[in-house]
Amino acid sequence: MSIRRTFLPLAVLLSVPFSSLSASADDVAPVPSSSSVSALPGFTSLMKRAAPSVVNISAARGAWGDDGLVLDLSDVPEPFRRFFDQAPFGVTPGWRRPLDEVRSLGSGFIIGRDGYILTNAHVVDGAERIKVKFSDRRELDARLVGTDKRTDIALLKVEAHDLPVLPLGNSDQLQPGEWVAAIGSPFGFDQSITAGIVSATDRNLSGDGTVPFIQTDVAINPGNSGGPLLNLNGEVMGVNSQILTRSGGYMGLSFAIPANVALSVADQLKQDGRVHRAWLGVSLQALDGRLARAFGRGETKGALVASVISGGPAERAGVRPGDIILKANGQLIDSVDRVPRIVAAQRPGQQLALDVWRQGAVVSLDVPLVEHGDAMAKLASPAEQPQGRHAGGRLGIKASVLDAKALALLGVAHGVGIEAVDDSSMAAQAGLMPGDVLVELDGQAVTSPAQLTHMADALPSRHAISMRVIRDRQIIYMALEVSKD
Repeated sequence: MSIRRTFLPLAVLLSVPFSSLSASADDVAPVPSSSSVSALPGFTSLMKRAAPSVVNISAARGAWGDDGLVLDLSDVPEPFRRFFDQAPFGVTPGWRRPLDEVRSLGSGFIIGRDGYILTNAHVVDGAERIKVKFSDRRELDARLVGTDKRTDIALLKVEAHDLPVLPLGNSDQLQPGEWVAAIGSPFGFDQSITAGIVSATDRNLSGDGTVPFIQTDVAINPGNSGGPLLNLNGEVMGVNSQILTRSGGYMGLSFAIPANVALSVADQLKQDGRVHRAWLGVSLQALDGRLARAFGRGETKGALVASVISGGPAERAGVRPGDIILKANGQLIDSVDRVPRIVAAQRPGQQLALDVWRQGAVVSLDVPLVEHGDAMAKLASPAEQPQGRHAGGRLGIKASVLDAKALALLGVAHGVGIEAVDDSSMAAQAGLMPGDVLVELDGQAVTSPAQLTHMADALPSRHAISMRVIRDRQIIYMALEVSKD
């Protein structure tokens, strides 16, 4: 490998007056003062206080060889016995041969003086035996109290007393830019500490938005999972859970489960061995500028109700598709992820107070939450049994009739199938695609292709309207900017 070097010619140096080479006091870069250096945080005392409460977790599950027994030598004729009397190492004739154990290593921390330990669910997933090693080198067998895969939290119990417990902080108060530290066992190197800052909060990685992850630049590697994320006071702010990487190792993006979420889950696991989740019974989508204008809103804050589950708590309380949730339990909804997080913090049976935007006015509703279930209707693919075709006229689409059976499978009472979309049309600019089912246009039910054509012809020009659409088994809203003919 060649190394490029840059040289300044000597002749240039000799031509510069010596006086100009002498830097004035103002030109000299200041040496950092002892006060500015000491302003950087130190983690020595934090490590000494916290380390006794952090543990190494080893989880294993065993496997066996053939279901049958290893051959009994007495059944082998004498001339051939010598071929079998040298059994593999660790194998006794008459016993099944154990295969290598499948092991996982992780971290955890003590949350109860009576032996309760918090870690990640993926650390102990499928484990038959769990061992916990403490900072004083003691090793104890642990019992799995319960796991919650949705939040990636597991609660363990060891038979011990008077264990050192980490103080718990309020993760809701954590701010980007704060210093934090992680203690754990990366690659099995136990009692390792790394430090960094909070890069962001409220990150959505789980898809359903129930866990507002803390993003940091703290070095986290395999084996750190389940260990604590601590602030400078030594308080637990989160449970280190995962990294974003292309190499399999740390690349500057680490994520932790907020302590408030983790401890709420741990309390339920301790009481019942499972988590009871509240359920609202809606599907939501984010607002963009065009959708906001289509619903008469001047800002994109809030969560748009795309669909309401029939018979669910939201429907019974009067929530409708097309409502925009502005507040939930008094908290402003600045993004669509905010609603499921507020719901996740509630227990079944509690009331959820909603303020929703509906047809130009704010409506207040109280929703009694119920236990989460798999009651989401299964929507069939939108191309079920189209019958007849009709041009969508002004919209630039070709629409199909859907029979009663197809509509029932989709879970709607009306709608038309979209078979083709003109590339230069208003519908294409709005994002409508072949295979979509158009259910409503500007809040009005779409019952047939012919009716859709008449509705489209009557739309006012230079006006944003809403379209309610089924796509990939999900109901969503789209904004249509009506252009002048």
